[in-house]
Amino acid sequence: MPKMKTHKATSKRYKITGTGKVLRMKVSKGHLRYHKPKRVRRRFDKYIKVTHKGTIRRIRRSAPALWK
Repeated sequence: MPKMKTHKATSKRYKITGTGKVLRMKVSKGHLRYHKPKRVRRRFDKYIKVTHKGTIRRIRRSAPALWK
């Protein structure tokens, strides 16, 4: 059986902590940020924990190498 390949877009969007929690960045940080207050722009730099079980299962299937 061949090795499972990691879905590269998934590996760039999500991070896995040492305890197995899945983290993601906030949305709306790509563009149109110059007119937002600095306080709001700072909030975009924080990671958020993914809590939805189906999303975690999908990430685990598409990027199995993240859990190693």
